[in-house]
Amino acid sequence: MAHPLIRLDGVEKVYRTGKLEYRALRGVDLTIDDGDMVAIVGPSGSRKSTVMNMITGIDRPTAGTVTVDGQRIDEMSEEELAVWRGRRVGVVFQFFQLLPTLTALENAMLPLDFSHRVAKRERPVIARRNLDLVGLADKADHLPAELSGGEQQRVAIARALAADPPLLIGDEPTGNLDTHTAAEMFDLLARLNAEGTTVLYVTHDLDLAARAHRTVTIRDGVVAGG
Repeated sequence: MAHPLIRLDGVEKVYRTGKLEYRALRGVDLTIDDGDMVAIVGPSGSRKSTVMNMITGIDRPTAGTVTVDGQRIDEMSEEELAVWRGRRVGVVFQFFQLLPTLTALENAMLPLDFSHRVAKRERPVIARRNLDLVGLADKADHLPAELSGGEQQRVAIARALAADPPLLIGDEPTGNLDTHTAAEMFDLLARLNAEGTTVLYVTHDLDLAARAHRTVTIRDGVVAGG
């Protein structure tokens, strides 16, 4: 039986600017099982990305707890979080966030350079394998500017897979892609999920959301369904 990989209990997030307070999350309770594929949907401004940032440790809750794979990540220091994130979570951003002066291979290798867990000589081998997995082995020496949007997104996915993380998170991972390329990217995420990776993604595309095992709706900073 699957066990919860992610657990958010009573998660609140308050942003303060001077004397002004904005309650972004108002008590989010969410459990996601190991090996699941979950789409997070909701209207613009519903704070879907804020929920994702809690799960990746990019942001911290004002109240409540965030547990991932049995570890309370809301209690970790920034240094501990950086190490944990590098080993346990792959993140695919909407705008790719590739470094423009690095080749596809070098971008795909970055997490391995930061984690220091893999011998230097093995890093390009792993990165090349991941580029092959996303169908870009022949573009390893190209700079991001020499790649199409879809190809850049593939590099971003290869980079997210560098440390072979058990959890892959996408924040609108197909938001800047045409319909055909978005479908190809989703097929890749589905394949990774079938091989055991837990996949969690934010999307505005209801067709892509419908392909997940489960859809969670966020509205006004709370879980409204799923």
